[in-house]
Amino acid sequence: MQMSLTLQRSGSSAESIAELAHLGVLRFSGSDAAGFLQGQLTCDVENLAVGSGTFGAWCSPKGRMLASFLLWRREQEFFMALPREMLPFVLKRISVFVLRSKVTIADVSSSMTLLGLSGSKADAAARLATPFANAIALKDGRIVLAADAAGAPLPRQRMESLLEPVDAQTWRWLDIRNGVPWITAATQDQLVPQMANLELLGGVSFQKGCYTGQEIVARTQHLGKLKRRMFLANVGAPAMAGDGLYGADVGQANGIVVNAEESPDGGHDLLAVVQSESREKSVVHLRSLDGPALRFLPLPYSLA
Repeated sequence: MQMSLTLQRSGSSAESIAELAHLGVLRFSGSDAAGFLQGQLTCDVENLAVGSGTFGAWCSPKGRMLASFLLWRREQEFFMALPREMLPFVLKRISVFVLRSKVTIADVSSSMTLLGLSGSKADAAARLATPFANAIALKDGRIVLAADAAGAPLPRQRMESLLEPVDAQTWRWLDIRNGVPWITAATQDQLVPQMANLELLGGVSFQKGCYTGQEIVARTQHLGKLKRRMFLANVGAPAMAGDGLYGADVGQANGIVVNAEESPDGGHDLLAVVQSESREKSVVHLRSLDGPALRFLPLPYSLA
């Protein structure tokens, strides 16, 4: 039986296993798959080791993120996990650029099981499943398991003897607390990768060759300190992706909520892209200048 987020406190969700049904999966196969993706995505695809994964983004020519994802490699195939609501758009739009490349793109969401493992026993639980699944280690210590639904069944009962089953909302909340952003329809085509800290998560390569939006992303990196960055915050009211943020110092909208989930400690935790000066020197409000004030929390990684 899965536990509801509202029944947990912060520490009680540490040893957890969640089915990631909110994510869909695209498969890229064919002899040109690596080269094709290398020219489309912000991450370094060609040097991605078999069995390894990386966060990344697919950008517009103006360097704005059209989607963010978790990408992993299995032999000569690549798998991209992203929010289900974004999958049809990405599949249709990125397929336009295949042209004569030997690449096949398919939606394999219904034939793949994704599980998220968290806590000190995540490694042990993953070892039980690795004969049947790919284990993608995240930088924050969590693990994503990807298994073919038609393959050998995962040892769920043995894994759940180590980890507490929780719902997908809990995993999304853990993403927020670990500073992992997911682009949705509400935030699409609005943020360059660095605004969402994607380069700090290893999702942007500055050594690889050209890719769509690369010139803008590289220029942003070399210009120095960004005016807007993504921060972790809590607010004592419901919040959702796409909500505007208003800085008292500028008197107008100066940011946007990237992701938000109910917090076990009360209110909603959220990832907020906002002007750094407003975060440091002023008060930031949700949805209007007289809306609830954000209380900023430390991210688990440095923005320096």
